[in-house]
Amino acid sequence: VSASDFALALHALPSQALLLQGKQGGSRKGPLPEQASHYYSQPQLQVSGQIQLGKRRLPVQGRAWLDHEWSEELLHPEAVGWDWIGMNLDDGASLTAFRLRRADGSALWAGGSYRPAGGEAARIFQPGDVAFEPLRHWTSPGTGIRYPVEWRITTPAGRFVVASLLDAQELDSRRSTGAIYWEGLSELKSADGGSRLGLGYLELTGYGARLAL
Repeated sequence: VSASDFALALHALPSQALLLQGKQGGSRKGPLPEQASHYYSQPQLQVSGQIQLGKRRLPVQGRAWLDHEWSEELLHPEAVGWDWIGMNLDDGASLTAFRLRRADGSALWAGGSYRPAGGEAARIFQPGDVAFEPLRHWTSPGTGIRYPVEWRITTPAGRFVVASLLDAQELDSRRSTGAIYWEGLSELKSADGGSRLGLGYLELTGYGARLAL
């Protein structure tokens, strides 16, 4: 990727098998069977390369996460948006959790998965297994939208805190897709908010207005 003031050259290699989300890659997204998507993830990608800033070339390495999801079905009529996390744990495990949200903030549907390090089979979460509790909010100075950027999340794999590493990660796509949402780098912590367990992304949609797909 080459831009006016920076460039990226990154190489990502899989370190684990594909993770099929839901039932063998069919991920339910609502109470009706047709409200579903095809969804797979590639956690724990091993990344190396360089970033160029002006004349400076900086070597980088780390871990990344690839998601691929597609569907022919629109959101359930009651859903205004969703909250989602994808986390690479430092021990090599991976955690996904999501919920579709009604206008009053209640969960319409939820799910996710946890795959331990070492190639064990992933545990797929059921709607009643996952709960999102907001802990801290940030208000965008650009749009005035208030986002919950820190959460306590309960799953069958444990209870965690997810916190943004930078609050100002709102994406204003009104000139392209039309959506305004928040998506950004976040860290996974133990349930008491203490030690860091991993890094990944938090995605928040439908907080300014119902997400139109």
